[in-house]
Amino acid sequence: DNSSEFIPKCRACRRQAREHSGEGDHHEGLSSDEELTPTEVDEFQKSKDNVLEDSRKIFEDVHADFCDIRKILLKFQEWKEKFPDSYCDAYISFCLPKLLNPLIRVQLISWNPLENFTELEEMPWFRAIEEFSEAENVSESK
Repeated sequence: DNSSEFIPKCRACRRQAREHSGEGDHHEGLSSDEELTPTEVDEFQKSKDNVLEDSRKIFEDVHADFCDIRKILLKFQEWKEKFPDSYCDAYISFCLPKLLNPLIRVQLISWNPLENFTELEEMPWFRAIEEFSEAENVSESK
């Protein structure tokens, strides 16, 4: 397999080119293949900003009761308390992850665990689900 020989040769060529050009910002051990040019960084930032802007518009025309995880779970909790048989027959516990997935994903679009030190457990959507699960466990134990 010649590809294993090709990679070290490419690295050696890039190293020589950096030494001759006097580039001092490369750190040994980091791949220059993964280094981004300023143009690529700008394009990435513009693309990221566009995605974040679009994500803010997703629920603009949705009634507040149907785009807030806590309010949605409250409606399911009311359903379970008023009509436990129908709630059970609808297998709601299996449906909730699919239902809440898009709402959670929108909230996680801007989350970067390497930059934001907010733990998932501290996020409002996580706490809402946790409270709902605890209330469900308490009602099942009764």
